[in-house]
Amino acid sequence: MNETVFTRTDERLGEFALRPLDPAADAALVHGWVTHPKASFWMMQDADVAEVAQAYREITEHPHHDAFIGLWDGHPAFLAERYDPARVELVGLYTPRHGDVGMHFLCAPADTPVHGFTRAVLTTVMAWLFADPATRRVVVEPDIRNTAVHTLNAAVGFEALRTISKPEKDALLSICTRDRFLHATGPAATRGVTA
Repeated sequence: MNETVFTRTDERLGEFALRPLDPAADAALVHGWVTHPKASFWMMQDADVAEVAQAYREITEHPHHDAFIGLWDGHPAFLAERYDPARVELVGLYTPRHGDVGMHFLCAPADTPVHGFTRAVLTTVMAWLFADPATRRVVVEPDIRNTAVHTLNAAVGFEALRTISKPEKDALLSICTRDRFLHATGPAATRGVTA
């Protein structure tokens, strides 16, 4: 279950990788991330370890949703989720196209923030999604109040389309094509990639 499915070498920060999340083995680790005050937009602030394990068990067992632990130089450092937005999260809220992939990401809390780390994580997640030739667009729906992630999304090529109302939040529907991603990030984004 801990087999790496993707690696990318960032010119400044080193190696990033993704491996499938194991709900039982990773629950305590992920619990610390999703309940941290900086993860308020993840909406799991009051969850206990068992509830986190159950939530990720449901994701990993879902046919159209999966979760991954992101590694930085071999150490767990972020969380990534991939989903089919035509079947999960955005059903009835936008017009899906063939090749659309939904994404969530969350960086682990850090005692000492590293400049550019979150952008390197997002670039890695996007490079991973676009490493699949079937992926044509990445679709996200962050909370409308999460201005920091809107700025990051724009930096890697996302175009904000409109506000949508979901049961749990008002979200900024945003889409990034492969061309927009490559134009925004340049060739360095996909250099040193192993999928």
